[in-house]
Amino acid sequence: MSNHDETPENRLRKELPEEAPAGAPEPAQAPEEQRTELTGRQRLAQGLWPPRVTRAQLIVALLLFGLGFGLAVQVASNSDGDSALRGARQEDLVRILDELDDRTQRLEDEKQGLEKQRDELENSSNQAEEARKQTVEKERQLGILAGTVAAQGPGITMTIDDTKGTVEADMLLDAIQELRAAGAEAIQVNGVRVVAGTYLTDSGNSVSVDGNKINAPYRFKVIGKPQDLEPALNIPGGVVQTLEKEQATVTIERSDKIVVDALRAAKRPDYARSSSQ
Repeated sequence: MSNHDETPENRLRKELPEEAPAGAPEPAQAPEEQRTELTGRQRLAQGLWPPRVTRAQLIVALLLFGLGFGLAVQVASNSDGDSALRGARQEDLVRILDELDDRTQRLEDEKQGLEKQRDELENSSNQAEEARKQTVEKERQLGILAGTVAAQGPGITMTIDDTKGTVEADMLLDAIQELRAAGAEAIQVNGVRVVAGTYLTDSGNSVSVDGNKINAPYRFKVIGKPQDLEPALNIPGGVVQTLEKEQATVTIERSDKIVVDALRAAKRPDYARSSSQ
């Protein structure tokens, strides 16, 4: 083809660069590090730490701490109260349990006796006479407790020989309280009747009971069930062991008949009056 045959269109096409062939698009640039998916435990750890504590949560935590501390102190105090029995022998623990069972039985017997009295009052054909009999019996019982009448029955005699002069009033008071807890119904110490209002004080090298000075040896005459009274005094860490630590000698004798004949004058209360008046 000659130069004259070249049309303007052909000349323009020659001057333009050749068209690049259509190819596949360039791939997107891959990220430098591919992010890994977190596990459930990792997400939980990220949610818990660092902790986000609100004021309300802090107050609740302080209250729970105070409650836990109080419970710990209470448990510790109860454990200290039971420490006296931890070193006890098996036979001593069995004896203590038997004593508790006997106390429970005495309370149950007393309950049944009161229920019987109630039934007799409700069912008696002559309720006035039955009430009079019960009143007389109750008066006799109250007289024994108040020390205004003599009493006799089974029980024990406890003698405390204090040659060193180390026995004090509070030790004798502990003995009286232990005997009462074991079911003692009447107690007499060296000729002085022990009643509900009895008090003991130290008086030089001796002891005073309701203002009456008594000297060693101290002799307790006690009416009650001997099988309950004697073990109560011999429990580990009890009355006998305490007195023996003070170098005192304690002897206990059971008897089918103990006579408590020391009397107290009936005293009219200064302020208390019967609610029926």
